[in-house]
Amino acid sequence: MDRLLEDRDDDGLRRSHASSRNYTDDDAPLLEEGRHESGRSFPDNERVLHRSRRFRFLGAKIASLFFGSSASTESETAIAKPPRDVLVGQVQRSKYPPNIVSNAKYTPWSFLPRTLYNEFSFFFNIYFLLVALSQIIPVLRIGYMSSYIAPLAFVVSISLGKEALDDIGRRRRDAEANAEEFSVLAFDKTLERQTVSARGDVNSEIANAIQVTKKSRDLKVGDVLKIRKNQRLPADVVILKSVSNDTAHQDTVTEPSSDLIQADQSLGPPTAEPSSSTAAEATNASSASDTFIRTDQLDGETDWKLRLPSVLSQNLPLLDLSRLKVTASAPDKSVNDFVGTIELGPPVGFYDPHVDKTDGDNSGNEGVQSKSAPLTIDNTAWANTVLASNTITYAVIIYTGSQTRAALSTSPSRSKVGLLEYEINNLTKILCVLTLALSIILVALEGFQPTNDKEWYVAIMIYLILFSTIIPMSLRVNLDMAKSVYGRFIERDKDIPGTVVRTSTIPEDLGRIEYLLSDKTGTLTQNEMELKKIHVGTVSYANDAMEEVASYVRQSFSGSSLTTPSTPFGTQTGLGAAPRTRREIGSRVRDVILALALCHNVTPTTDDEDGVKVTNYQASSPDEIAIVRYTEEVGLKLAYRDRQTIVLESTHTRSVVVRVRILEIFPFTSDSKRMGIIVQFETDGGILESPKQGPEIWFYQKGADTVMTSIVAANDWLDEETANMAREGLRTLVVGRRRLSLQQYQEFDVKYKQASLALQGRDIGMAKVISEYLERDLELLGVTGVEDRLQRDVKPSLELLRNAGIKIWMLTGDKVETARCVAISAKLVARGQYIHTVAKVKDKSTAQEALDFLRNKTDCCLLIDGESLALMLGQFRSAFISVAVLLPAVVACRCSPTQKAEVADLIRQHTKKRVCCIGDGGNDVSMIQSADVGIGIVGKEGRQASLAADFSITQFHHLTKLLVWHGRNSYKRSAKLAQFIMHRGLIISACQTMYSIASHFDPKGLFINWLMVGYATVYTNAPVFSLVFDRDVDEHLANLYPELYKELKSGRSLSYRSFFTWVLISVYQGAVIQGLSQILLDTIAGPRLISVSFTALVINELLMVAIAITTWHPVMIFCLLGTALLYAASVPFLGEYFDLQYVITVDWVWRVVAVVAVAIIPVWAGKLIQRSWHPPSYRKVRG
Repeated sequence: MDRLLEDRDDDGLRRSHASSRNYTDDDAPLLEEGRHESGRSFPDNERVLHRSRRFRFLGAKIASLFFGSSASTESETAIAKPPRDVLVGQVQRSKYPPNIVSNAKYTPWSFLPRTLYNEFSFFFNIYFLLVALSQIIPVLRIGYMSSYIAPLAFVVSISLGKEALDDIGRRRRDAEANAEEFSVLAFDKTLERQTVSARGDVNSEIANAIQVTKKSRDLKVGDVLKIRKNQRLPADVVILKSVSNDTAHQDTVTEPSSDLIQADQSLGPPTAEPSSSTAAEATNASSASDTFIRTDQLDGETDWKLRLPSVLSQNLPLLDLSRLKVTASAPDKSVNDFVGTIELGPPVGFYDPHVDKTDGDNSGNEGVQSKSAPLTIDNTAWANTVLASNTITYAVIIYTGSQTRAALSTSPSRSKVGLLEYEINNLTKILCVLTLALSIILVALEGFQPTNDKEWYVAIMIYLILFSTIIPMSLRVNLDMAKSVYGRFIERDKDIPGTVVRTSTIPEDLGRIEYLLSDKTGTLTQNEMELKKIHVGTVSYANDAMEEVASYVRQSFSGSSLTTPSTPFGTQTGLGAAPRTRREIGSRVRDVILALALCHNVTPTTDDEDGVKVTNYQASSPDEIAIVRYTEEVGLKLAYRDRQTIVLESTHTRSVVVRVRILEIFPFTSDSKRMGIIVQFETDGGILESPKQGPEIWFYQKGADTVMTSIVAANDWLDEETANMAREGLRTLVVGRRRLSLQQYQEFDVKYKQASLALQGRDIGMAKVISEYLERDLELLGVTGVEDRLQRDVKPSLELLRNAGIKIWMLTGDKVETARCVAISAKLVARGQYIHTVAKVKDKSTAQEALDFLRNKTDCCLLIDGESLALMLGQFRSAFISVAVLLPAVVACRCSPTQKAEVADLIRQHTKKRVCCIGDGGNDVSMIQSADVGIGIVGKEGRQASLAADFSITQFHHLTKLLVWHGRNSYKRSAKLAQFIMHRGLIISACQTMYSIASHFDPKGLFINWLMVGYATVYTNAPVFSLVFDRDVDEHLANLYPELYKELKSGRSLSYRSFFTWVLISVYQGAVIQGLSQILLDTIAGPRLISVSFTALVINELLMVAIAITTWHPVMIFCLLGTALLYAASVPFLGEYFDLQYVITVDWVWRVVAVVAVAIIPVWAGKLIQRSWHPPSYRKVRG
């Protein structure tokens, strides 16, 4: 690292040494300790020290203490990979991937090979392909090969057509994205212009920055983009410069006093040469503005994120951006980490002959030496993010195409297989065994003797071909089509608007859920925060008492001068003579409200709504916005904020009452659970100084009580008050502060900047400096309680799901008391149910005692904290889960995302039951992806959980309809559909068996060629598929009797019992249809027999579908009547197989009627008797 900060003696030698290496992509070598051999260094007196606006308190090594070694960050591993040098606005030395978006799965050349390979990797398809190919062999030929190829081609073509349509859609979207046009600064385009120097000389110079338009696919690494509001970023970029389109705030906010401490004051931005800037650029430079981006298409988070240009490039004229070089880490998929540097080289050919080199004021040659500064994630914007702020942002492309974060983070879509698929697969194996057994039995009955000059093994193979219809070839494609129909039903349901089906392969699993794991915040609650209570040590304020808080704030900030923490309470409003107790309480209230108004990452934004300026707040957390809105309600409004300044206004006087200079910000992270800020207060005279302490500099911090307890000074009320608020269901936040002397701040600043320049272990080093210099004995100011209201209809929804036999677990990161309160208020815990709490368990003996207690009381609710859960999962994994799954409800609090996913995996593996996980935040993604069915809620925290889930909903109460109605219907319909498709193959095989027995075991086909094709497609397929519209109860009864859902857990709709029942029905009907036809016609073969038996077979199948329907739908009627008419119309074209003269006789009609009656009436009567003696549950509730 030291070598990185040292200037090398020969700059030209350094450049030639770097350029002489012919590196491609990112193969430039690193020296020891992560030093880049070809990277430029910079002298100590020219350093631009990095000031991180998005600091993380805990890095990967600290996180690994809690979450394991897998929590290591990408940034540290990226240091070990070769970085890349990007020359801004110039042609790069290395070649990089084109900036092309390609989400297509196939090319025109690979489509057929790959799709056919995928299709014939299924057993069904390869089996029927072999059956079709067997017709090439003369000894095995029993019909036309086309009659076997056609059904297979039909099934395969449907799958290929679906793949083709999906891929064409992907290609169309890719083409639109790749053709999008962007503005790029072209430094290689020349434009001559004349300027007048200070001495009046007219000089001609070349301006090398001309705006051109490029399509997204033509963009390259090093191009400088000009991005405007609401424009998508086409590649990964580093922000160089940001200028505002709206200078409305310039009249409101004045520049801070020059006496204020400025982190970069000693260096300042590099001075631009006068001849290189235009008036427009100067105006833009003066109106520099923060850049906000939306990342919802990248990580699902909907909040605006602040991005900052480097201090080295922000004030550069556009022409001088080409002097920059960015050194970026190798491409990786971490969207939250980036390590790099930016270097400003000397002007190319810059020389002013009028400036005397010996002159003491040689500012004209200022900046000849190069300067460098570090880059972090705050200086970047990744592809597919959108510029949200009203700014013009200039950014250089550093990664393109397949090397962008979005492309690297894209993983193949998950392939989930539903429980019904496994059950059908097992039944199919039985059918395969049945086919082989039946073939062997028929040959064995002949004594394994040659039949019609065919050897016995040839006869077995022919029988296997004849009985191939037992294997339901069309079952998979029919189920896939049915799943698509279910998805349409779900997405078009007006009662659950906004629902999206992202995984269409598992809708039936929605009807088989036995365990529901739910997040709390944003899932059971609205994630709409409102500050309800505030405690300042001696007094607590809530509800109507907030008026008193507003009164104290009005008295504290109603003067005409600026207020600081050291300003005595009441002096500005003449209340200095008030009673001491009142002044002390007023001072406490003022201090905590001031801390809340300053210690946050909220930024006010101004938008035009119907021509009216409206101020909105943007922040990464709803809690922070709730607190800022609260301070505004009590009288202290956040009027303006940028990266250097915060201005507060009094809502009473509409005047500025507080102005501070931001020295450092330490944002909130899920690891640190706190955020802090160092500010310096300004007064009317510039700064407030005391002879002893100098400028008034304060460090404010707020965070969870679990981390703040050890940071604030000793007190006797914090634990009690946080527990009280938690019992009320409030989310608590502890606020503290510490005043820093000028010397203390300077010592911290030096150490902190040194740590921030480290390329390795940066986060760890910065956290150590903060802990050592700031986070010690903070003055405890107060505790806030924020309410997160329950979502609409959460209580009845949970009660309905519990009655449906679903065991509900709530996994949250909140405190034990808050989790208990929400569990009770949401009716997660039944009325009067005992809640057994297991908290702060650290030894095995205590954990064993808790498990022993739970084994003897399985009717209670378990409430366990994260520390105890970690011990249980680590030491008593099997024992804990075997007990926990028996409990009606479990609440786990203080859970990490890793623990949530581990619990979901453990339940699924231990019970082999269907587990559903639901959440709304990024911390729920791992849990959602670990579940059999993952459901995401589009919430305040973004769309990350929604995008990662199998199903996306907008409200928790929509889950009940998704499971109890759509899930139940999907399972029942698919089970019935699968039964009928298998029945369709079994019955025709039974007919073939009767024919083979009657023909003395001669292996010949009964229904051959196009009769078989017609039976499997046009004559039976539509009526059977119309069963996807069937329903046994209406939605009202399904919600009124959730016990109907509980029955599905046993899987009786498609069990071995129901399967063998259908086998018996198929054998009976097939034997009757073929056997009775042979008896009535007194023949075993011939066109008359075929016409009677085949017609009876088709009519029987149509009537079986009609008998199975419980609720008629117009589509069902159309399919049944339409198929019957279609068959009648096709009979005249079946002269090759039927005796058409006999078909039009009464003799043919009564024989068909008789055969159908004997085949269908016993089955129908048996079903009626069963309904009367043992009616199913749905018949009972329907009455």
